Amino acid sequence: MDDSVDDTDRAVRAFVSDGRLVRLPARRMRRRLVLEHLVRSFEPGRRFSEREVDVVLRAWCAGGDTDHAAVRRHLVDEGLLSRADGLYWRSGGWVDVLGTGSDEVSRDGDVPVA
Repeated sequence: MDDSVDDTDRAVRAFVSDGRLVRLPARRMRRRLVLEHLVRSFEPGRRFSEREVDVVLRAWCAGGDTDHAAVRRHLVDEGLLSRADGLYWRSGGWVDVLGTGSDEVSRDGDVPVA
């Protein structure tokens, strides 16, 4: 297995437990890896209301130390979600275009994909 995949998995496992975000990493690079994991909850090509985004992010943040609104801001700031006119859409992160299933978020829990 590729070392970068091991590092990514290790970073995500350190901050995501049982499908929930325990906390966001302070280091930007690790935070980016965790945010890329979370953004997979949003279907590419679809527009989401702020309420829909908040439902997904509240599920991720339930029981953790991170506010869902802070996560939403980080996703936008990192270019993983874009927004205009009250709508959000996925604009970054890895997408499984071959349908191999490796884009599944639920490996660490059952957070629903929007």
